[in-house]
Amino acid sequence: MLMLRDITMRVGGRLLLDNASAQIPDGHKVGLVGRNGTGKTTLLRLILGEITPDGGEIRTGNQERIGSVAQETPADQNSPLYHVLEADRHLAELTRAAEAEEDPERIGELHSQLADIGAHRAEARAARILSGLGFDDAAQRRPIAEFSGGWRMRVALAGALFAEPDILLLDEPTNHLDLESALWLESYLQSYPRTLILVSHDRGLLNRIPTEILHLSENRLSLYKGGYDTFENTRREQQAHQRALQSKQEAQRQHIMKFVDRFRAQANKARQAQSRLKMLERMQPIAMAA
Repeated sequence: MLMLRDITMRVGGRLLLDNASAQIPDGHKVGLVGRNGTGKTTLLRLILGEITPDGGEIRTGNQERIGSVAQETPADQNSPLYHVLEADRHLAELTRAAEAEEDPERIGELHSQLADIGAHRAEARAARILSGLGFDDAAQRRPIAEFSGGWRMRVALAGALFAEPDILLLDEPTNHLDLESALWLESYLQSYPRTLILVSHDRGLLNRIPTEILHLSENRLSLYKGGYDTFENTRREQQAHQRALQSKQEAQRQHIMKFVDRFRAQANKARQAQSRLKMLERMQPIAMAA
């Protein structure tokens, strides 16, 4: 369970989150939406632990691995396949330890741990992800320095998918992809077995992948069931209901004020007029749905 409790965050003196709260159960796929500049990227950085909120807390229960796409894979002489395999740090560390170990008993222990995490399938799985993102067999083994920045971003995305963190955060993941690779990614994310939080301007993607929409608006968070179209319809219905309640409340206010204005100067009605004024003071304004 990813729990955001009473999160407050200011950036450059500007309030982005004000006692914002949300709970995302394990394994749910969530689309994070909101107008540009509302703080979506800041919220992802808070969840990653890159920055600390001014107030509130973020809890992940027993989940410890939170992952996202690195800015860009370094342009070195290693291959895309090497970089993707290295993205799973636990796998990479165990593999290196097993290769360097000389004690037979310890070697057996390390190989047992590698078997438990499916290390024998790792290279094939990494190659399959790279293939889906547009790298043929030859390209997977070329030095990554030979690729453009956009293709190195694809390698970074492949690494994030391969590592399969408990909570995967993706911010506009289709930006550097062609149509074929974007369609492959969509299919892959639909079957992603863990928690996913996705930021995208692609309405179709937000309809087909998320099971819930997390809306960031007015410095608050609201979680809606369904994809983006369902979210918009639900929100419109809520706003229409709130407007109706506001109209009803305003009519009630005007009716009370007419009574007060008419009878406050009359001695026999003054007490009733004062009572209605207090009633007005106790009325809480009806806020619009975020």
